[in-house]
Amino acid sequence: MHEPARPRKTVASQNPASSGAHPLAFAALILANVMLGFGPWFVRLSDTGPVASAFWRITIATPLLFVLAFASRRRSAPTGLPIDRPIWLLLALAGVAFAGDLGSWHLGIVKTTLANATLFGNSATLIFPIYGFLIARAWPSRVQGLALLMAAAGGGLLMGRSYALDPRHLLGDLLCVLAGILYALYFICMARVRATMAPLPALTLASVASILPLLLFALALGERLAPHDWTPLIALALISQVLGQGLMIYALGQLSPLVVGIALLVQPLVSATLGWVIYNERLAAPDLFGAALIALALVLVRQGSPANETLASIEAEPS
Repeated sequence: MHEPARPRKTVASQNPASSGAHPLAFAALILANVMLGFGPWFVRLSDTGPVASAFWRITIATPLLFVLAFASRRRSAPTGLPIDRPIWLLLALAGVAFAGDLGSWHLGIVKTTLANATLFGNSATLIFPIYGFLIARAWPSRVQGLALLMAAAGGGLLMGRSYALDPRHLLGDLLCVLAGILYALYFICMARVRATMAPLPALTLASVASILPLLLFALALGERLAPHDWTPLIALALISQVLGQGLMIYALGQLSPLVVGIALLVQPLVSATLGWVIYNERLAAPDLFGAALIALALVLVRQGSPANETLASIEAEPS
């Protein structure tokens, strides 16, 4: 008796529902993206170096994250701290990747437009699904493949426009793309850590691991470390790191990948509006078209993506 042939897996065949989400989850998601969209503006307002501002973002936020993590552990099972050595290594790698992400992104923010910095800095939202395809050994659907091509075309158009307006913008765009790649590595490590840890303890420990690399990076670049005005740095830590990332973590556990992906587009919208109003960074028709391509790609690439399925469960599935 022959065993029935298994159909070819496609990521599009898995479409998790989000009907069990808490009513406040969507509001938290939108608010999180609005807060994160203000991050590039706070970086520009800071009177320290860009990498130094990333160092203070994490350093100021970490004590509050410890408090939130401790409070969350009291309400959950006592499995918040890692036991195995590989988990500690993944946390350390996640922290270094996050430090590289913030460092390169903050450098890019001051060298390109706020809109481009936010769009390219969020390129992990396209890179991470590709990693999911590889781990699951699944083929992307035609729509998802088209989305990846559209994202590449939109990104190329935005970079070309930035270079035409100011050649210095190209370096900023490339730094933000590098930040997106490192952010994807951070996602990969944290997804593995999340198999055994609650989100807030994991975020807190990874933040601790990113403090020293950011400090060394800022010192190596010869940046000014001590600010005259602490207001932008405190706002960056509280609004972007504690509240923005905290609300994002809450929403990620309750909403579908499609809803989260669409909501991420709030960030470049907020940053572009700030850049237009405050810095007169006006968007021309080609810029809007390139941004629209990336926006549509971000929506399409999540259709049927298995983001609600952990990497641990994907890797445990028999081939």
